[in-house]
Amino acid sequence: MPLPPQIESSSVGHCQSLGLYLSIPFCRSKCTYCNFASGVYPASHHDQYVERLVGDLRASGSQAAERGLHLPQTVDSIYFGGGTPVLLSSAHFHTIFRAIGEIFALTAEAEITVECAPGQLSDSTLDALVACGVNRVSLGAQSFIDRECATSGRLHTRADVLTDLKRLRTAGIENLNLDLLAGLAGQTIHSWRESIDILLQTGVPHASVYMLEIDEDSRLGRELLQGGARYYAGLVPSDETIADMYETAIELFSSAGLAQYEISNFARPGFASRHNLRYWCRAPYLGLGVDASSMLFAEENADEPTPASLRLTTTSSLDDYLAGITPLAEQSWLGPVQQMEEFWFLGLRRNSGVAVTDLMHLFGAEAAQPSLAVAHRLVAEGLLCFERHAERFTLSPRGRLLSNNVFAEFLAAYPDPATSL
Repeated sequence: MPLPPQIESSSVGHCQSLGLYLSIPFCRSKCTYCNFASGVYPASHHDQYVERLVGDLRASGSQAAERGLHLPQTVDSIYFGGGTPVLLSSAHFHTIFRAIGEIFALTAEAEITVECAPGQLSDSTLDALVACGVNRVSLGAQSFIDRECATSGRLHTRADVLTDLKRLRTAGIENLNLDLLAGLAGQTIHSWRESIDILLQTGVPHASVYMLEIDEDSRLGRELLQGGARYYAGLVPSDETIADMYETAIELFSSAGLAQYEISNFARPGFASRHNLRYWCRAPYLGLGVDASSMLFAEENADEPTPASLRLTTTSSLDDYLAGITPLAEQSWLGPVQQMEEFWFLGLRRNSGVAVTDLMHLFGAEAAQPSLAVAHRLVAEGLLCFERHAERFTLSPRGRLLSNNVFAEFLAAYPDPATSL
């Protein structure tokens, strides 16, 4: 499935299509490393949550208009994330898709992804996904070593993942992704290579590799920061070992035909995630549900060749969301400078990088100079590469490992005039 050209060319300005992200925060268990706004909640919340989600879908047009935002009416990607979206019933999925179809025009070739925890996809829900047009599923395997899954709070086994892959393919869903996580407690380079080998044997056309994040938003992260031993914190690999795991994955996937196209993502030709590419190409998307993010552009103004964009993130509190209380965790208008910063750090996430000609065209030569100076300095420091024939900057192998540090350099290239509302 080739990337629609309007996504690739929409770094600033209107895009004629929209991506929808629907957050489903329900889980059967909370993984020790998870830092998302998800949890174990009663199934009785599901009906109310879906009702609220549909209400937000119906109100999206009027709310965008009130903020002076352009909301495209054509949708070419939908992504159900979580949490574990497949904990919803088949009736819930039909209700949500019916509402989407009433409000937006879904393209015939739309990519529709649902995240799935292995071993938790019922036959009735699978039938509903197929009936609703879901054509891509992302399975959160994390590891194919059962003991590593168990110590991190995962409920599945290797056999569950392989069984679900077979069921999905039998149902006609061939566009499949498997997630792996480097840094699980008890993980070694040997066990990591075993997980990669099994993933490659499955023949899936897409894989995602993430490195363990240590922060206060997960139980394991808090334990590591405090120097404790709960959640098998003492068995978490060192930063150097996790970096070696990441580099090993890049090498093995490349040899097997899964080309890296973004820091954490690898795909066979034609299977790059369209929805996720929206984020990195700065194409508009609407996020609905708990802790969901949106990015939409202001209506065009002839006096402003670079229209402002608005980033929104909804409340992370399920109780507030179900109660109809909708405080925004974040709401920020981005002018040309902030958009240029995003252009750099989102563009550099992709292996295709940042083209100087695009930068100049979108923001002008004078405005681009401070960031170009930063880019050339990072080339000298070995964190970026510069392809002279294409006038394009990309992350170096070392830069991928230190990507957050690289991105911070571009944020420091200009005074911070961001406006938080």
